[in-house]
Amino acid sequence: MGYCIARFRGTIPGMRGLVCFLAACAAMVAPLSAARNTLDFYFVDVEGGQATLIVTPAGESLLVDAGWPGFEGRDPMRIQEAMKQAGIQHIDYFWMTHYHTDHVGGLEALAEKVTIKNFVDHGDNNETNAGGQRLSASYERARAKGKRITLKVGEKLPLKGVEVLTVAANGELLMNPVKGGGAENAACAASQKKALDTTENARSLGFLLTFGKFRFLDLGDLTWNKELDLVCPKNLLGKVDVYLTTHHGMDMSGPAQIVHALAPRVAIMNNGARKGGSAPAVEVVRSSPGLEDLWQVHFAAAGGADHNAPADQIANLEEKCQGHGLKVSARKDGGFEVVNLRNQHKKTYSARR
Repeated sequence: MGYCIARFRGTIPGMRGLVCFLAACAAMVAPLSAARNTLDFYFVDVEGGQATLIVTPAGESLLVDAGWPGFEGRDPMRIQEAMKQAGIQHIDYFWMTHYHTDHVGGLEALAEKVTIKNFVDHGDNNETNAGGQRLSASYERARAKGKRITLKVGEKLPLKGVEVLTVAANGELLMNPVKGGGAENAACAASQKKALDTTENARSLGFLLTFGKFRFLDLGDLTWNKELDLVCPKNLLGKVDVYLTTHHGMDMSGPAQIVHALAPRVAIMNNGARKGGSAPAVEVVRSSPGLEDLWQVHFAAAGGADHNAPADQIANLEEKCQGHGLKVSARKDGGFEVVNLRNQHKKTYSARR
């Protein structure tokens, strides 16, 4: 509630009270006029890494990963620009999918510039070589500025009005179907496992986000065999509206059995110019039943003319770019809009019927 602090010098009876009343009303109306009614995602260009900023209608923020270190502070600056666009001053939750440089390398520099309240992870780093130890130490310095939260499968992040369910953590996977999941997956009969992955990729902290009828999936860099286990023999995840392609669209992740079972309306690929965006991964996404569009953070050199999204749906067309991103704004009815922040090209996806 606002209050009148200016001294009124008028002589009309009752006017001072009226002015105070109007001032109080204005103070209350201002925040309401700026109230959010969408769940907003900013897919920041970190050149083949990940940094996804999510801002809820209540104004709470979740940053998934923080891109690379170095490059004169490029990735932290791009994240700060996304925060500015979103109208937020701090990060409520930082979610680290796994201990790899392209996902958490930029965190320490970001934490020196921005207040981060909570640091969410799957536990300690399982890669203990020299590089892994340096990355762990960097993460420990950053998280010392806030509270650490270690999540296990089935646990949720306490965001208001938004469910963030952990479906993969430190090599463990969801065992029971979510609401809308559990259907038999006939495509599993043709599935083939790959060599066992013992890296941090297979230990990615992945989540299924639900906002009303809208559903979004981010599995970090989870690899092939783990993804198959989430949907074979039954699809435990159900269908989603927006799918962030696993592992930047590299063909060591994203088997057809999971992508097609998810049946996303839109896929977002956070690839770099020369990382991810492989032709096989693009083919799997394009052939997914019900897919309406693929949007990419970068034009992928590996895909060539035939295996990239239309130019208007690619945030960066050149390898040397200005770091444009993509934005998704979701509604509780399940409808959403995608905007290319390079050219403001946008497309609206109506709620499912």
